[in-house]
Amino acid sequence: MKRNGLSAAGIGLALVFAWVMPAAAYIGPGAGLSLLGALWGVFAAIAAALLFLLIWPLRRLLRRNRQAPVAQAAESPPETGVAKAREPRID
Repeated sequence: MKRNGLSAAGIGLALVFAWVMPAAAYIGPGAGLSLLGALWGVFAAIAAALLFLLIWPLRRLLRRNRQAPVAQAAESPPETGVAKAREPRID
């Protein structure tokens, strides 16, 4: 019984496809180029995001190493006996 249902569905589908008229439409090269340009933009954005995520720790390390001698000199002022407020550190 199940086999008759599948064959009837297959015959019905074949009749539907035989009945449908082909579409008389033309898609020019501009549509394809637009699609490729959009995909290129998506891939470039993903690549840039991954590149920045990979380079971020390296940039932070370099920035800390560059600021370390300046920070050490600023943290050890001569003792005057007056407490000095510390400025917030911005990384």
